[in-house]
Amino acid sequence: MRNKHLIHLTQAAIIAAMYAVLTIGQNMLLPGSASMAVQFRVAEVLTVLAIYTPVAIPGLTIGCVIANISSVATLGVYDMVFGSIASLLAALTMYGLRNVRFKTLPLAAILMPALWNGLIVGFEIDFFFVGNLSFNFVDFLVQGGLVALGELAVLIVLGLPFCKVVEKTGVLQKEDKIL
Repeated sequence: MRNKHLIHLTQAAIIAAMYAVLTIGQNMLLPGSASMAVQFRVAEVLTVLAIYTPVAIPGLTIGCVIANISSVATLGVYDMVFGSIASLLAALTMYGLRNVRFKTLPLAAILMPALWNGLIVGFEIDFFFVGNLSFNFVDFLVQGGLVALGELAVLIVLGLPFCKVVEKTGVLQKEDKIL
């Protein structure tokens, strides 16, 4: 008999590794495309996994921490903290909204990364980078809107089709199946 805790730990580690590798690789190939205010972080498609399994929550959070460590030189420790908190909150609320559907699509859950990253990373960019330790509501709205726009683009263009593939194949339906 397999140890479920070990399987869940392994699944979370795989998700973290995939998220980190995709983000770091994207930044290497297209500098800034996964770490600037207007970002299209392809790894965000993996946030969809939080709709289907709670092991994605720590996996995505740790993956984001690792990916943001790689960008410390340009964004500082702030992004490690704020970006990772945004990822954690997005994954938690996605899992919480997993059964809320609009015509079979988990649209409410899909919007959570855009909401949390728009709010938290938008604040981070405005306060620490644009405003030099001061808050400006208009700048916050602009920065948060740009972050949310990038998130929405990735999640609508890649995330929704990924949901359909996951649901059609049933790959995540068996609890102890390894991703």
